[in-house]
Amino acid sequence: MDNRFAELERRIAALESSTPTGVSTAVDPEVFFALDALKERVSAPGAVLYTGSVTLPDERQIDWQYGRSTSDVLEADWAERASALAALGNPVRLTLLREIMHGQTTVSALSEVEGLGTSGQIYHHLRQLTAEGWLHSPSRGVFAVPPTRVVALLAILVALER
Repeated sequence: MDNRFAELERRIAALESSTPTGVSTAVDPEVFFALDALKERVSAPGAVLYTGSVTLPDERQIDWQYGRSTSDVLEADWAERASALAALGNPVRLTLLREIMHGQTTVSALSEVEGLGTSGQIYHHLRQLTAEGWLHSPSRGVFAVPPTRVVALLAILVALER
């Protein structure tokens, strides 16, 4: 009986901490290594940092880190970022980005993906993503997510998990 009670207490504590399933907690002292290092280097009011080491499906390795002081972020004109966020706010554009990161880099290849529409519709979305810096064209007719945007995009997607 005591074991069952202790187990229930543990489960309730875990639920109350509202840690999403699959996310590490502070039990392991190494879990917050990036946060701990940031705190050692930055004084109040702090900073926001995102970092990632990503091997893409085409075997490209992307290592990236970017940060800003809390003051810089809070004082910035957030409205200036609306169009970049809006470009991501469309299911077709998110699918395009995912498919491009998985190697479907031409309109011809993207036209084969179910639900993306006609080549004209695809070009429309590609232009918007390119205008906001989420895509670039390293050669004629080929699209890619710039290395400086890969980790940012993945960080945004992770931040949206519930």
